[in-house]
Amino acid sequence: MANQTKAEHPHAVTELCEAGGRLYANALRVGRVAREEAEAAPCLMELALLHPDPDDKNWLRPVPPALALAQRLHPIERDIAERRRLSIRLADAFEPFMALGTQAVTSENSIAVLEGSERINAALNLAATQCRTEMLTIQPSDDRFSERSIIQGLERDKPLIERGVRIRTLYQHTARYSPEKRAYVEQLSAGRVEYRTIDEVVERLIVCDESVAFIPTRDDQQVALEIRQPGLVRYLIKVFEFMWSRAVPLSAGAPYETAPGGITDIQHSIAKLLVEGHVDEAIARRLGMNVRTCRAHIAKLAATLGSGSRAQLGYLIAQSGILHQEE
Repeated sequence: MANQTKAEHPHAVTELCEAGGRLYANALRVGRVAREEAEAAPCLMELALLHPDPDDKNWLRPVPPALALAQRLHPIERDIAERRRLSIRLADAFEPFMALGTQAVTSENSIAVLEGSERINAALNLAATQCRTEMLTIQPSDDRFSERSIIQGLERDKPLIERGVRIRTLYQHTARYSPEKRAYVEQLSAGRVEYRTIDEVVERLIVCDESVAFIPTRDDQQVALEIRQPGLVRYLIKVFEFMWSRAVPLSAGAPYETAPGGITDIQHSIAKLLVEGHVDEAIARRLGMNVRTCRAHIAKLAATLGSGSRAQLGYLIAQSGILHQEE
């Protein structure tokens, strides 16, 4: 019977069921409780709230609440005291190194991981607010440049222009054919704002005042690094300047219209990536276009060179010498 009752009352050592509470309160008032009656609430014995009556084995006497509480708290307090002693020892052990750690890692010489678009945008907005001289950006073309993106970009960039901050932005050539990006550029065109395009960009990049840079670490743009390490920031600026010097001003007209030898610049870029062994999806991603557009350019390139297959196209590209032509 007792085992069956216990199975029906599974209590942790810190819990007291309603029936147990009633029995304990009654035992305190009367001074004892029948052992058989107490079997309905095994938690009373688990919590040591009852002890055998030395004068009658069929009865149990209540333990005073203050004594019962002290017995339950004693091991907890002992554990807390031990953990406090441990925390003091740890603090004492690390105390000599705290000053050194503060000198080695400062906000001006750090790399922070930003996760989630909300946190990334907050850090970008703060850096833009603090920017005073120049902002450099590399923005790969994609299909996500929506009206919301335009509004967010304008809200961040217009105050920069009003403060006299110089902005240089590098897009891929495909941005020239995006109505959204063209509209965005037209709203920000000013003397200290410059836009150029290039066939390929390495990845998204934002640099403010040569002091802080932001780069993504995942393709979904949900994790980014905020870099304040001077050496790394200088290196990223050099990468930007290298690409900027080889880019075409957005106002110079579409570079794809030139077609020496019947091969347009975009087809020239695709030919180079084809020979390197890249698949259509990778080529489209690197040149900032969708796969369908990329395949249409490949088809035109194959028709120009007289190729009947993908394998033959690679051979004809190598034989034609178009990869050795000057841009």
